[in-house]
Amino acid sequence: MAELLEHRLKRLKMRSMRRGIKEMDIILTAYADHNLHDMDAAGLDLYEALLHENDQDLYQWVTGQVETPDPYGALIADIAQTFQK
Repeated sequence: MAELLEHRLKRLKMRSMRRGIKEMDIILTAYADHNLHDMDAAGLDLYEALLHENDQDLYQWVTGQVETPDPYGALIADIAQTFQK
């Protein structure tokens, strides 16, 4: 049985909030609040895959300390812009 969109969005938001490091909790929660409802299925799939990545790696990508690997480049750039809006 396919997961309802509403349930998927709630699950992804919770996974954004419950990270390993507080900095990523804050960054990803803000991003989820502003963007998840506007994402299509492919965007949600990519975001969900990103949530499986290690927090230390994510933090280095978002802050530009390390180059972001494919296929996350555009998504990480969008996440990094969340606090600059």
